[in-house]
Amino acid sequence: MKSPKVLFFFLLISCSSSKVIIDFDEKTNFNQYKTYAFFADAGKGLNEFDIKRSLDALYKELDALGFKEVENPDFYINIISKTTEARVTNTLAIGVGSGGRNGGFGVSGGIPIGGKKLDEELILEFVDANSNELFWEATLISTIKEKRNPEERVLYFKEVIKKMLNNYPPK
Repeated sequence: MKSPKVLFFFLLISCSSSKVIIDFDEKTNFNQYKTYAFFADAGKGLNEFDIKRSLDALYKELDALGFKEVENPDFYINIISKTTEARVTNTLAIGVGSGGRNGGFGVSGGIPIGGKKLDEELILEFVDANSNELFWEATLISTIKEKRNPEERVLYFKEVIKKMLNNYPPK
């Protein structure tokens, strides 16, 4: 039987819809990039805990791809997050009505199901250290729960960073 953490993880991922958009400079020789460093302000839009979570996930995935972090790198990495309130599409409708010959009364409303949701745009940029030009970018667009515990956040960043780097280098 699968562990509860694995089942919980798939439940968490299935609750959020996400898609990754990759863009890159077609003239780039991706084989020239072996070492990296992070921009000093990487993580703009994330809180301190989520910056650490996203960097931890990036270290693991970049190591698996054979990259090394150094002081004078081939490229720099930037992480940017933009979060907005999601449009509510799942609501529980409540209605009360009364009527008669000479008048009427009515009340209606909706309660969001599943708690408040946020639309998150997480952007990962690779910038050439010599030319300072962007050569690869991954943008993840997802809808997430506003209230997530620390374990959910760790699992979220591990999964989305892996998904963003899945097609690096581009074929």
